[in-house]
Amino acid sequence: MQRLWLAITPLLFLLLWSAGYVVAKVALVDAAPMALLALRFAAVIAIMAALFAILRPPLPKTLSGYLHLGFVGVLMQTVYFGMAYFSFVNGVAAGTAALIFSLQPILVALLAPRWTGEAVSWLQWFGLAIAMIGTLTVIVARLEIGPPPLAGFGFAALALAGITLATLWEKRFGLSHHPVSANLIGYSAGLLGLLPFLNWAEIAAVNWTPSFYWALAYLVIGNSVVAVGLLLAMIRAGQVSRVSTLLFLVPPLAALIAWLTLDEPMPLLAWVGLLVSGGGVYLATRPSKGSA
Repeated sequence: MQRLWLAITPLLFLLLWSAGYVVAKVALVDAAPMALLALRFAAVIAIMAALFAILRPPLPKTLSGYLHLGFVGVLMQTVYFGMAYFSFVNGVAAGTAALIFSLQPILVALLAPRWTGEAVSWLQWFGLAIAMIGTLTVIVARLEIGPPPLAGFGFAALALAGITLATLWEKRFGLSHHPVSANLIGYSAGLLGLLPFLNWAEIAAVNWTPSFYWALAYLVIGNSVVAVGLLLAMIRAGQVSRVSTLLFLVPPLAALIAWLTLDEPMPLLAWVGLLVSGGGVYLATRPSKGSA
């Protein structure tokens, strides 16, 4: 059963996470970025608070435990999602944004040996290089369609920095907290991080269409509750560089979903990059012979 769960978890995470880029673009048609995030985080907090009242899970035993969870929450929720949403409204396509964020595994692999003491094998480096070539191929193919504004790239770069630091921090300082407690604290910190930038008039201006309801529900349950929980669980269970490399599969999947649902162009060269990137992910994430 454990082997089956370990096999299903990455696939489920990748599908939920990749679709989130497309769903976010749908939701941002009817709401400003900070308003959408505030509604999303508030809904997650309400769900986690209800689960906390029912399950009564343990809370962190020390102040440092709260601070670590809160810091990761701000990096992951406020910085990563906030800047990603701003990149969307500044002209970055869903597939292109995912491709920019796919640089995260390279940054993690470069920083992990000094930050967490992990060793990165030559096979992992080789896989990372192949995955990077595939990802750059998709980026080049999509940039031929037309590059987004510089501001969009800047927001995407800030989002990339946020999720990279969150991954490294969680691996080094994260403890095995109950997922309900961890999410309740993390999303509360993320919502608090939004407050200085939140324009309450934007919340009043949200257009509550049926498509927005469905998109918000997916972002709350599919992305914020299930996908983020799976990501943090995988980070705690495996080497941070290998877990992060799984994110190389997100860009081609997001581009594929955006092509099918939003009619975002998907050139032939991008399909080649998708296959190359997938091969690199396989090499960089498969267990070594000496691992359990």
